[in-house]
Formats: sequence, structure tokens, C-alpha cells
Amino acid sequence: MSMETDPVELPEPLDVIAVGAHPDDVEIGCGGTLATMVRQGLRVGIVDLTDGEPTPMSSGPEERLQEAQEAARILGVQVRETMSLPNRRLFDGFDERVALAKIFRRYRPQLVLGIADKTPMASPDHWQAMQITDAAVFYSRLSKWDEIFENLPVHRIQKQIWYPLGLQNFSLPEGGGRFVSDISEALGVKLEAIRAYKTQFPPGKQRVFQLVESQNRLLGTSAGFAAGEMLITSTTLGLRNVFETICGSREAI
Repeated sequence: MSMETDPVELPEPLDVIAVGAHPDDVEIGCGGTLATMVRQGLRVGIVDLTDGEPTPMSSGPEERLQEAQEAARILGVQVRETMSLPNRRLFDGFDERVALAKIFRRYRPQLVLGIADKTPMASPDHWQAMQITDAAVFYSRLSKWDEIFENLPVHRIQKQIWYPLGLQNFSLPEGGGRFVSDISEALGVKLEAIRAYKTQFPPGKQRVFQLVESQNRLLGTSAGFAAGEMLITSTTLGLRNVFETICGSREAI
């Protein structure tokens, strides 16, 4: 005789989840895009794989988590989850993939944003986070694995986007298509969210804000915006209406 399992109680779904290795990764890489999505009425979440601790100027995980929650409030995102994977010792593995995929299955996003590539001279956790995120997007949709996923329902994520984090590296990772997201109205909010991490960006690190703002303004100007963020699709980027996408609506004659 077969035994039916009780359905798992799920939270309200999110439209978008952005994944970072540490608190502040998402804010730096795509915070303006997330703030813009929230203003457009989308439900947005952030998942940090680690709490980012230890770091030199932080008193510990509690202070860092408070900063992360304040940054989330500034961006307006509805959900922020910090996983318990180890900072500085983050490695792509089966358990790590499953842990993130469980979050995807619970919140059922249509779109996932993840780190784009290695970040030379910066944390190797970023590269590991990319691999964990890519795998978790795939694991989220796999059936016949109920015992691994605690009977969380299968969820197919529609699209995945990568955001570069290498502020001092102008080479871009390969992907299905690169585009600039207009964050003209959200650049100030993005910078304010990054400033919420007072332990990570004290007055002596103002160069970080100069890098972020100058890069976002350069990218935006190149695309005809006041500010922008570079994003990369994981699959081929297709346009249904080439003229309107490139030129905008046709002016009345």
C-alpha cells in the first residue's frame, strides 16, 4: 500500500532570486537592477551562500547580517536568506548544490541571477558560487529525487542571468548575449545599499564606490542611459521586434 506524504507548505513565490557568495556581492553586481525590478512590481529575493565572516573590521556574523538586512531594506527586496556555507572555504559540491536548489524549490522564481565568472585577485568563493548556482538551477527541476529534496515540489526556472563582479577586469565572460540594464533611477539606491556595509567599506575604501559608480555610468552612457549594469544571458538572447528593441517605438510621421 502506498503512503501519501503531506504537501510541503510553501511561502509566497518570488519572481526573481539573485545569488551571491557573500553579503554585498549582489548589491555590487546587480543591486540597481534588483531595485528597479522591485519598483516595477516584481517580488525579488537575495540568497547569500555564506555570511561573509570572518572579516577584519566586523565584530562577527550578527553585525554582518544586520548590514545585509539593512541593504535589503534599502533595495526594497522582499526576502533575503543567508545560508550557512563557509566563507573562505566555499567549494562546489553535491550538498551545496542541493541546499541552494531547495531554496529555489521553496520560492519558485522564474529568473535567477548569479555571479558570472572568476574574480582574479579577489575571493575564489565567487567562482565556486557560480558553479553552485548553475547546478542548483538544474537540480531544481529534476524529478524522482524526492528523498533528496525533502519532498519539495519540482520547479523549473525559466531563465538565468549572470552578473560580472570583476570591477578591475574589463574582460567579459562568454554567454548567450550581453546587455546593459538601465539603472538610471536606481544608482543612488544601489550605492546607498552598498554603504550599508560599514564594516566592509570604511572611509579608507572609498575607491570601491568610485569604481562601482564610474563603471555603472560608463556602461549606462554607452547604452544611452545615465547608468547601467552589464548582465549576461546564459542562453542565446532573442529579440521578437528588432526595430523596437534597438530604436524604440516608431515615431509618428
